[in-house]
Amino acid sequence: MKVEFFMAMDPPTITHQEHKVAVRNGKPVIYEPPELMAARQKLTDYLAQHRPNEKLTGPLELVATWCFSTNDPKLNGKYKTSRPDTDNLDKLLKDCMTHLGFWEDDAQVCREIIEKFTVDPNLRGIYVRITQL
Repeated sequence: MKVEFFMAMDPPTITHQEHKVAVRNGKPVIYEPPELMAARQKLTDYLAQHRPNEKLTGPLELVATWCFSTNDPKLNGKYKTSRPDTDNLDKLLKDCMTHLGFWEDDAQVCREIIEKFTVDPNLRGIYVRITQL
């Protein structure tokens, strides 16, 4: 089975790694700042439209291509070498997909291709393909 879709959107640039720590009653408490909560909600809302009817089983391959907007024609279609890092983008995406029930556990993802490009503003978004291996 294969699940494949494109979410036309401004991809979030804040990542899972941007948790904050506060001290309450002398103990550290980790929390998500409002920007991270908004990014998580945005991804969840877009992903929910593409959730499979049944959870994917067994080993999986995940391909995610993040297309960030640029107005510079020289950068259009080029790899994006600035932040955010692909591993941090991937973490938030997989957490949202796990929460929505794309699979039982993101540990099932055994092969990943995560890319990020700069593209014309009309082409911005996130392409996702999940294949059962």
